[in-house]
Amino acid sequence: MFKSLEGKTVIVTGASKGIGRGIALRFGQAGLNVLVVSRHIAEAQKVAAEIGANASAFAADVSKTADTIAMAAAALERYGAIDVLCANAGIFPAAKLGAMTEADFDHVIDTNLKGTFLSVSAVLPAMKEKKQGRIVITSSITGPITGFPGWSHYGASKAGQLGFMRTAAIELAPWNITVNAVMPGNIMTEGMEGVGEAYIASTAGCVPMKKLGSVFDIANAALFFASEEAGYITGQGLSIDGGQILPESPLALEEMGAA
Repeated sequence: MFKSLEGKTVIVTGASKGIGRGIALRFGQAGLNVLVVSRHIAEAQKVAAEIGANASAFAADVSKTADTIAMAAAALERYGAIDVLCANAGIFPAAKLGAMTEADFDHVIDTNLKGTFLSVSAVLPAMKEKKQGRIVITSSITGPITGFPGWSHYGASKAGQLGFMRTAAIELAPWNITVNAVMPGNIMTEGMEGVGEAYIASTAGCVPMKKLGSVFDIANAALFFASEEAGYITGQGLSIDGGQILPESPLALEEMGAA
C-alpha cells in the first residue's frame, strides 16, 4: 500500500520532535523525499540524518511569510517538486484566562493558525502548476471537540485550522489538491517523559483503549491522507485518540469492565 508515494516530496513543518518527527520518519520510510523543517536547523538536521539520504533540513518560522516562501523554494530547488505538505508546526503553552496576555494569545494563533495559512499559501504555486497535491494539517481533539483549562488559545487555533481546512478543500479541489486534518488525542511524545508515570497512567485511564497513542499512529494516518489511495477524500478531520472522545461520562469507562 502507498506505493503511489514513492519518490514524491513532502515538507513537514515542526518536524524536529514529537508528532512532527514521527511524521517525517514515517514518510521517509515510505520512500518520499523529506524536507525536515524546524525553527532550529541543528534539530532539523538531526532528524534528517535519522531518515537518511532522501531527507534534508531547513530552518523556518512558519509564522513569517518570508520563511515559508523560502521553505517552499528550498524543496523545489532540492527535489524539483512539492507533492505533500504536512502543516504540523504548533505550540501549546498553558495560560488561563485572566492571566493570559494578548501576546500569549497572538503567539499561539500566529504559529498554529496563521502558520498553517502561510505554509499552505507558500506551496500552492507548485501544487497548482502540477495540478495535484496533498495537504495534511495537524489539528487536535482539543478545541474542535474537547477543552482543557489553560488552552483556550490553543483550542481556538486548532478549531480554526478545521474551519480553514474546509473552505481550502473547496477552493483547491479544481487543482486536485486535497486538504485534510489529523486530530491527535493524548500521544506519547518527548513532552510526556517528564510528567511522571502516575500522570501518564491517569491520562491513559481516560482512554477506552487504556493507553496513549504513538507518534506513528498519527504519522500513519497522515501518510494515508497523502496517498493517491485517499485521492477522493478532502475536507475531513480524523480523530486519532483511542476512543478518548467517546465516553459520555467516567461511568461509561467503568461499565467497560462490568460485562
